[in-house]
Amino acid sequence: MKTHPLRGYEILSEIESLQELPVGARWHHERYDGKGYPDGISGEKIPLFARIIAVADSYDTMTSNRSYRKYLPQNVVREEIEKNIGTQFDPIPAKIMLEIIDSDTEYRLHE
Repeated sequence: MKTHPLRGYEILSEIESLQELPVGARWHHERYDGKGYPDGISGEKIPLFARIIAVADSYDTMTSNRSYRKYLPQNVVREEIEKNIGTQFDPIPAKIMLEIIDSDTEYRLHE
C-alpha cells in the first residue's frame, strides 16, 4: 500500500505533457505536519499539486462505497476534513474543499 505513490510517480513520469501529475502522485500521502509518506516532508515542502490531491483523494475515499463500508455521510466527511486542517491537510486547499462541500447541499459529489 505505501509503495503506490512511488509506483504512480514512475508510471506517470512517462507522460511529458502533464508534469505536475507525477509530482501529485508521489507526494499526495505526505501530511502537512510531516507524518506522511513516502518522504516525511511537511508544509510548503510538499508540492502544492500534491497538497490539493491529498484533500481530493481523502474526500473521494470517504465519499465512495468500499468493499468494507458504504460511503460516509456528508457531515462526517466535512468534520474529518475540518478536524485535520493543519495536521493532515494544508489549510488552504482544505478550506476550499469545505466550501465545495458546503455548496453541495444535495450531496451530489459522492460517488
